[in-house]
Amino acid sequence: MNIAGKLIMALGIALAASTAQAQEITLRSADIHPDGYPTVEAVKYMGQLLSERTNGRIKIEVSNNAVLGNEKDTIEQTRFGVIDMNRVNAAPFNNLVPETTVLGLPFLFRSTEHMHHTVDGPIGDEVLKAFEPHGLVGLAFYDSGARSFYTTKKPIETLDDLKGMKIRVQQSDLWIAMMQAFGANPTPMPMGEVYSSLETGVVDGAENNWPSYESARHFEVAKNYTLTEHSLNPEILVISKISWDKLTPEDQTLLRQAAKDSVGKMRELWTAREKASEEKVRAAGNNIIKVDKKPFADAMKPVYDRFVTDPAMKDLLERVQAVQ
Repeated sequence: MNIAGKLIMALGIALAASTAQAQEITLRSADIHPDGYPTVEAVKYMGQLLSERTNGRIKIEVSNNAVLGNEKDTIEQTRFGVIDMNRVNAAPFNNLVPETTVLGLPFLFRSTEHMHHTVDGPIGDEVLKAFEPHGLVGLAFYDSGARSFYTTKKPIETLDDLKGMKIRVQQSDLWIAMMQAFGANPTPMPMGEVYSSLETGVVDGAENNWPSYESARHFEVAKNYTLTEHSLNPEILVISKISWDKLTPEDQTLLRQAAKDSVGKMRELWTAREKASEEKVRAAGNNIIKVDKKPFADAMKPVYDRFVTDPAMKDLLERVQAVQ
């Protein structure tokens, strides 16, 4: 082979190697929860599936513990393609994607099974589709468990006990209105500020599920946990539309399927973690309070009246309620 032929061959090999390298994709994913938390581990599992199905060509790098910012900040970063993927509770999306507001309505879901049947079916696909005009592609729903109140001093035993209490809420108009309807004084703030706010008396309490109450160590400073279970609002896994559009149709299909396949793993991890967290809190001697939920649910009518106004939202609500 002459020199020219060898040069062409060498260039060809270099180009092929460069192309193969260019096809390698690492997607950065954000989460506010600590390492080992079910949502974090579920996205890691999704990355494992993708890596196996692409022979290591597509990977997911999970940044946990809010190292990339709180949920409100990471949503904006994801919309602009600074972060590729994001796992966020549905509540911070309420002001951006109206359809998510319906899923967050208090006492909407009759049970975890009702929530699963809703988000696993056509309604879930419809809500995920609604993200696309806002620079995001919805991939899957994860569990967030039943949210209940916890307080530092006065326990909540009846609806009247909430009157005037400063309660931390997620940064969402719906959740602010919900606390107002309960008679509380809503105090929106990022998750990372809650522990110190409880400890110093900036707020009297907060609300969340068993794993978050335990893993964020809130149970150390707010020892009264009242089982109102007022919300089963799901978590949502999204990818930036900018990052999504860079993928081939084939890779988009692989990514979407891996996300769907990670849901079962997440629910398995969630069930175990929820049980372990509850056991840890009870072992710490915290005051666990059962209440009559009906007065709490009845107080939410103004919230439904305010946030379910147009025909599309009313239709979506009726369809969710009709899911068996």
